[in-house]
Amino acid sequence: MRKFKEFKNKKVLVTGHNGFKGTWLCIWLTLAGANIVGISLKNKNKNTHYNLIKKNLNIKDYFFDIRYRSKLEKVILSEKPDFIFHLAAQSLVYKSVLNPLFNWETNVIGLLNLLNSTIKLKKKCVAVIVTSDKCYKNLEQKKGYTEDDILGGIDPYSASKASAEILFKSYFKTFIEKKNKNIRVCTARAGNVIGGGDWSDNRLIPDCMKMWLNEKKPIIRSPYSTRPWQHVLEAINGYLILSIKLKKNKFLNGSSFNFSSDKIKNLTVVEFLREIKNNWPEINWKIIKKKSFYESSLLQLNNKKAKKVLKWTAKLNFRETVRYLVDWYKEFKKNEKNIYKTSKKQIINFINK
Repeated sequence: MRKFKEFKNKKVLVTGHNGFKGTWLCIWLTLAGANIVGISLKNKNKNTHYNLIKKNLNIKDYFFDIRYRSKLEKVILSEKPDFIFHLAAQSLVYKSVLNPLFNWETNVIGLLNLLNSTIKLKKKCVAVIVTSDKCYKNLEQKKGYTEDDILGGIDPYSASKASAEILFKSYFKTFIEKKNKNIRVCTARAGNVIGGGDWSDNRLIPDCMKMWLNEKKPIIRSPYSTRPWQHVLEAINGYLILSIKLKKNKFLNGSSFNFSSDKIKNLTVVEFLREIKNNWPEINWKIIKKKSFYESSLLQLNNKKAKKVLKWTAKLNFRETVRYLVDWYKEFKKNEKNIYKTSKKQIINFINK
């Protein structure tokens, strides 16, 4: 993969490496020739994307909680990574309400542990901290939020992501900007990514896929709600490009970037489902409309900075995004043990677009 030759034979640390985004990132990095070190909580489900393809990856696993500073520091200082991608997080709004302490400790203290450990490296290291579009305060504005807009959040998840961004900026200004020439670090904000291998609970696409794979009809309660759809590979591509540009350009150090697709306008849930059905005629759903209630508008991200500074652009249009999504789950249903070939093929096709 000549386009990502910067990672060949480099040591790359990925936290949250066995999660939805983390797995796709590890496949991509393996194809690029990287030596990957992964840190995550262990998932005992044999049918997760990561567990099914682990044997195909060039990776060294560590399974522990990033809230434990001493363990995290020991791994970082012993492995001495050239690149770090920090994806480990409590990533679901409903779980942040059920267990706010775990949510805050993971998303904020976990990041603090990572930063505290990374600055102790005696070598150059580039780090990309992945947060979320939900770090922005929702002011119900129609225009996309830029990287300089106000941070905020009402639910524990959103608030913890805003807090992580504030922590990052404070930590960078205090301990890195003028004191540590080895470390370069940025944050990356993306939201509502979809793609194969997402088995999260209480999320529209994963919930539908789990029902369809078992030949059942999911219940759709908000058919006319809109979402800022984006394939997971769009975001992963952004993280990788950001890390490469950050390594080459010291003036990017300490900054933040939004990654969002402007090839897909806000489409309703039912419009998205109809396109899925065009690719998978056997599936169906049942609509049970809720009574009208107030619901805040979805956050939209402005990606002009990433396009201008990083030369990053979204690649997949609406139909291509749905086709990638459906093809993955149909192949999973056909032969889950062969899913690495499908994932690899999708990455290569994406890069070659």
